[in-house]
Amino acid sequence: MDILFDYILTVEVAIVVLVLVFLRSSIKFVPQNRAYVIERFGKFQSTKEAGLNFILPFIDRISADRSLKEQAVDVQEQSAITKDNISLMVDGVLYFRVMDPYKATYGVEDYVFAVTQLAQTTMRSELGKMELDKTFEERDILNLNIVTAINQAAGPWGIQVMRYEIKDIIPPGSIMEAMEAQMKAERVKRAQILESEGDRQAAINRAEGEKASVVLAAEGDKSEQILRAQGEASAIVAVAEAQAEALKKVGEAANTDEGQKAIQLDLATRAIEAKKAIAKESSVILLPDSSTEAASVVAQATSIINALSKKGV
Repeated sequence: MDILFDYILTVEVAIVVLVLVFLRSSIKFVPQNRAYVIERFGKFQSTKEAGLNFILPFIDRISADRSLKEQAVDVQEQSAITKDNISLMVDGVLYFRVMDPYKATYGVEDYVFAVTQLAQTTMRSELGKMELDKTFEERDILNLNIVTAINQAAGPWGIQVMRYEIKDIIPPGSIMEAMEAQMKAERVKRAQILESEGDRQAAINRAEGEKASVVLAAEGDKSEQILRAQGEASAIVAVAEAQAEALKKVGEAANTDEGQKAIQLDLATRAIEAKKAIAKESSVILLPDSSTEAASVVAQATSIINALSKKGV
């Protein structure tokens, strides 16, 4: 009985161990962003994604463990020839991810190697379509063209290229020297243009300043002339008004008997002074036909003076 009991216990333990091994082999925990490709008897059976999964022990097996994360692969430096026959050394970085684990497993032997080689050949092909200057100026366009070309070819492999970045583009030494000389010439040209623009602007500013100065001076002269003319006009008006007032008063005085006598006296005095001046300037003296004219003039002047004197007393 003891032997039988030990045998039964041994069998039960063996069964429990087999069950545990069976369960351990059938339960598979797939990590996040990973996928297991399962084969049954050597043939694709299913793709197990993240989480708890079950397979048949000893029948199913994990054929491939694929990462679904974005991966970065360094594309080694290689030689490429541009459209204008310039040899360049170019390297880059390729970013891709596995979209279909089945295709990545059965569509290509080594998808990382395949996509890297495809990136190199595509980069050489795209560089061959561009001239040297464009490779530096249009690097973003070049990267986009490479990504588009790789995705078209890598579709059957279940791979999607997210982006491609060119790290360095190294032309030959002679080309580098020529480019440096060109860049130096461009900098000198820009400096000369800026200097000439500064001189031009300074000349414009000076001319505008001189123009403004001339305009202000002309306006000042104009204002001065206007003020002077207005002053002279005012003076002329004042003199004319004074003369008119004087003439008015003379006329009013001349309208009286005393005024008439004063006018006669003034005329007689002026006639005598004029004749005296003529006598000084000339050796010939012309006398009037009537010998009594001078005496009468003197007599008239004397009588007028006497009459004015008595009037004043």
